[in-house]
Amino acid sequence: MKATQADINWLGNVSVFEVNRLNAYSDHRYYSTMEEAQAAGTMKMRYDLNGTWKFNYAIRPDCRPELFYQSDYSSEGWDDIEVPGHIQLQGYGQIQYVNTQYPWDGLNELRPPALPQDKNAVGSYIRTFHLPSGWQNNPVFISFQGVESAFYVWLNGQFVGYGEDSFTPSDFDLTPFLQDGENKLAVEVYQRSTGSWLEDQDFWRFSGIFRDVYLYTVPAAHIRDLRVVTDLDPSYTNGTLNLDLKLEGKAAAGARVEAELRDAEGNALRTFGGVEVTNGLVSLREEFGKVNLWSAEIPYLYRLYIRVYDAAGQLVEVVPQSVGFRKFEMIDKVMHINGKRIVFKGVNRHEFNPRRGRAITKEDMLWDVRTIKQNNMNAVRTSHYPNQSLWYELCDEYGLYVIDEMNLETHGSWQKLGAVEPSWVIPGDKPEWHDIVMDRAVSMVERDKNHPSILIWSCGNESHGGEVIYKVSQYFKSADPTRLVHYEGVFHDRRFDETSDMESRMYAKPADIEEFLNANPTKPYISCEYMHAMGNSIGGMHKYTELEDKYPMYQGGFIWDYIDQSIYKKDRYGKEYLAYGGDFGDRPSDYSFCGNGIVHADRKVTAKMQEVKFLYQNIKLFPDREGVKIVNGNLFADTSALELVYSLEREGHEVLRGTLEVNVPAQSEKTVSLPLDADTLAGGEYAVNAAFVLKEATLWADKGDEVAFGQFIFTQDSAATAAEDLNLTNDIQVVEGDVNIGVRVGQTHVLFSKAFGTLVSLKLSGRETIAQPPAPLFWRATTDNDKGTAMGFELGAWYAASLLPRCAEWKAEQKPDQYRIEFTYKLNISADVQVKVTYTVRADGSVHVHNAYKGTAGLPDLPIHALSFKTSPEYGNVEWLAMGPEENYADRAFGARLGIHGSKVADTVAPYLVPQESGNRTGVRWAKLTDDAGRGFKIEASAAPVELNVSPYTAFELENAQHVYELPPVHYTVVTVAGKQMGVGGDDSWGAPVHPEYRIASDGELEFEFVIRSL
Repeated sequence: MKATQADINWLGNVSVFEVNRLNAYSDHRYYSTMEEAQAAGTMKMRYDLNGTWKFNYAIRPDCRPELFYQSDYSSEGWDDIEVPGHIQLQGYGQIQYVNTQYPWDGLNELRPPALPQDKNAVGSYIRTFHLPSGWQNNPVFISFQGVESAFYVWLNGQFVGYGEDSFTPSDFDLTPFLQDGENKLAVEVYQRSTGSWLEDQDFWRFSGIFRDVYLYTVPAAHIRDLRVVTDLDPSYTNGTLNLDLKLEGKAAAGARVEAELRDAEGNALRTFGGVEVTNGLVSLREEFGKVNLWSAEIPYLYRLYIRVYDAAGQLVEVVPQSVGFRKFEMIDKVMHINGKRIVFKGVNRHEFNPRRGRAITKEDMLWDVRTIKQNNMNAVRTSHYPNQSLWYELCDEYGLYVIDEMNLETHGSWQKLGAVEPSWVIPGDKPEWHDIVMDRAVSMVERDKNHPSILIWSCGNESHGGEVIYKVSQYFKSADPTRLVHYEGVFHDRRFDETSDMESRMYAKPADIEEFLNANPTKPYISCEYMHAMGNSIGGMHKYTELEDKYPMYQGGFIWDYIDQSIYKKDRYGKEYLAYGGDFGDRPSDYSFCGNGIVHADRKVTAKMQEVKFLYQNIKLFPDREGVKIVNGNLFADTSALELVYSLEREGHEVLRGTLEVNVPAQSEKTVSLPLDADTLAGGEYAVNAAFVLKEATLWADKGDEVAFGQFIFTQDSAATAAEDLNLTNDIQVVEGDVNIGVRVGQTHVLFSKAFGTLVSLKLSGRETIAQPPAPLFWRATTDNDKGTAMGFELGAWYAASLLPRCAEWKAEQKPDQYRIEFTYKLNISADVQVKVTYTVRADGSVHVHNAYKGTAGLPDLPIHALSFKTSPEYGNVEWLAMGPEENYADRAFGARLGIHGSKVADTVAPYLVPQESGNRTGVRWAKLTDDAGRGFKIEASAAPVELNVSPYTAFELENAQHVYELPPVHYTVVTVAGKQMGVGGDDSWGAPVHPEYRIASDGELEFEFVIRSL
């Protein structure tokens, strides 16, 4: 659309989404010389406008300074604001987080495309500039890489243009409006527009100029748009390169174009073309012989230099372009990359920074791409909007497969309180929404089309179905037949099932996926979102990854999601914390639902990543007593860049270590022997560890970093029985009082209370270990997933049972070598439930603790079967021989390994947004709790390994806190020994239960045993 005057009514007009905007084009760079192009540095024909702008904020349109764009309007007294950046994160307006509901739900009675008039924040920006030297006689354009959600532009008092779509560029021609000397640029940004109805993603609702802004000029003959298409022959060996160029400029007529392809080392391979521009167009096709293929495993990039010469033969422009030869296609209903079946080991990624919101930096992106690669992920879905161009360049270079998703989500228009109710869904079949939606698709494709990392175009997210989105998919397929098209929403509207080339679902249970795959489907399956990683989650992920080898048409999934969307805020005492929805007074809000990351918002990796890295590894290692079986599941990469490191540990201590050079080709396996001599080993428990580590540093990891791991645990019987050390035994002295029973064995002094029915004191070498007595525990602090299943309602009786166990009886027995006392507890949950805790003090000074539970029918599952006590906070260090090093649970322990691991007690509490159960270790053989001088006590598993949680807080303190700052000052170290704790789950966070094998039935008998002894 063209116009010379701005009209505020465009904001609510669904047919107006751009005015005077330039057509979308590829995101290539261009330079004046080959030297500049090879250096790939800052473009001299681009002038950065990022930085400090003058700014005025208005809560609604009728409060804005309407004529601020006029040349003589003074901004003196206005505030400063940083660009790029969100208005709401720089001290203005209301920060708000909502998930599926529209942000005005319950505040304004609206239906699309109407907008709230009382709360539509307006940011008025002013920036002055002088044209760079040498630009005066050239055309000058401006590019806004991202503005949320609609904006008007003026230069020197004259209207330039209007744009919507927050996540793709809007470019305008400034040439007619420039003046000598200082130029005044004015931008008016609105938070709400018709585009807001299409941008109902699960994220914080911001506004402002949040991506780069820059001026640019172009040479006299300029490649405005570039399309690179590679193809491979049927053997996936020989490559063909196709180029389509659109040129503009006064010297474009008669200009000549040639191209030169260089390999990754910079060696020139071939120069081709030399073609004259015709009607502004050039097409080149060149067949190359054998080429190196691009994949996420081996992201080989060629460098193409496209040179433009004017009619006089003068070089006027050089465009450097990365080229990856690869072919992505559907073969027999299975997606293939370069002829091989692909499995997406993916993650959904929002652009986010806890201080800058979606205005993320290059440093953020570099950290992200390295972290994703280091943890064996091979794919990213740009949920749910096109990302900054640099992200795609990094995915090309580092090697990640990308689902590029257009900026479309209308979740609140068709799903309410979880129910599908599309009575006023948009875009649906509504023709008036066709153009505005299609424009978003075109803008994404035209900008991103040359990135080999992008395999799939996505029609958006959670916008139901309908004809409009179907037509978008048909555009994708016609504009770019080299890629496939994704859209999950057809699951809710099968009328247009052809919209998506693959069956894509969200949070389907493993059994549901298998049901689909067993029903002779016509499409392959991916989970575009699965494993909802909210808080302490990712339990049961193995059930999904196990489908990869079972079903060829199961082609992986994308974890939800990569990073917590939480924002730094200060509590009332001035201490910073990571805040979530509702913490800023935002209403409506979806509160902590913004915290679903496998990475914390401050870019610290969560403990959940341990499981992800293991289950996503392409190379599987299966060690045993003789050697290790290596299964290389890579499609293209062998193991020549890796070193096999093996070790043997006895009771956690290394007794053997070595390295081997083993080259296993892709898609093959090999078994190698290890010099373990297992039959000659002394008795004890052993772990055989095998790992592949990098021989040399890569872009994404350092030399020696681990990429694959496997462990085998076995017990070697001992021929000899260890003789009892009589020096470690002492007489057992018992003092039975009226209220208490004291037991002394050397330096161990134990006191049992008849009144309280428990152990009340345990002094080891004169130091007290019991600050608050042990008590049966059946409750864990609810996780986000637990809350989603209403655990507090369904299982809450165990909370009360844990608060008020009553000792019904006790009985004691003394023998020469031990003193045994048994306490029987009744619980208020049922008269038929019985718990017995038995303490046995032995002659070596150790205290053996046995916990037996006898259940009954009709009760809810147990969250945990444990015994918990408090000790002094001076015991602030813990060391385990257990599964680790990170926290793990029954359904999230595949990535854990048996070994000796240590931590500060304060660090065992994971910094999830809402305090909850965290820090557990499974497979605990022993644990040492010590003070800073190394004094303390040891807990040993007896009959079988136990689970252990050592924390500064009780389950109840964690349960009752909604933020970290609500937790009490630390007065104790809380020790919780469990025979079993239920898994954490993760199929979703709004009702999916923990899988049955990881739950604890309450109608049977349970027991566990451990020992406390002095160090």
